[in-house]
Amino acid sequence: MSSTEETLAAWQARDAEVRALIQGVGVARPEQVAGKTGQQVFEAMFAGEIPAPPIAQTLDFTVVETTPGRAVFQGRPQLAHYNPLGTVHGGWVATLLDSAVGCAVHTALPAGKAYTTLELKVSYVRAVTTRAVLVRAVGEVINCGARVATAQGRLVGADGTLYAHATTTCLIFDAPALPAATVVASLTPATA
Repeated sequence: MSSTEETLAAWQARDAEVRALIQGVGVARPEQVAGKTGQQVFEAMFAGEIPAPPIAQTLDFTVVETTPGRAVFQGRPQLAHYNPLGTVHGGWVATLLDSAVGCAVHTALPAGKAYTTLELKVSYVRAVTTRAVLVRAVGEVINCGARVATAQGRLVGADGTLYAHATTTCLIFDAPALPAATVVASLTPATA
């Protein structure tokens, strides 16, 4: 087995493992993420305690690894993602990279902080097609300050081919406080 085949097999195994761990698709309730650091939010997702975001199902990609300051997403290019030119639409590539660089910032945040993308710049190096069975977007924080964070990412194939790279600037802010009724409701045992 070649090194590319071994890498692809490892990526496919991780993809299957993560998809089995993550329980469903949806939006986490505020009380499910309250008090958690960014990295702890992803740990809760991998533990099946909170759902994966719906965009992951829509565009067939998933987060496969996170550590503080780093996030790795993996996607399957499909014919459904093609543009009229016969290649995967650049928006799919940009979304995968945006997820990786944004979530790299998310993993670096302390509890009580949130972020939003201020800027995303994507440079396309070569076209993505279904010949690339899986691609990985690896995002890494460059700097994470009190109000602004920057990160960079690369979209690569199992053979090491670089398809695109990106940079982002994110605004960091205090996460909205939970309404008192939500906090009380989440602490009250459910009654039948």
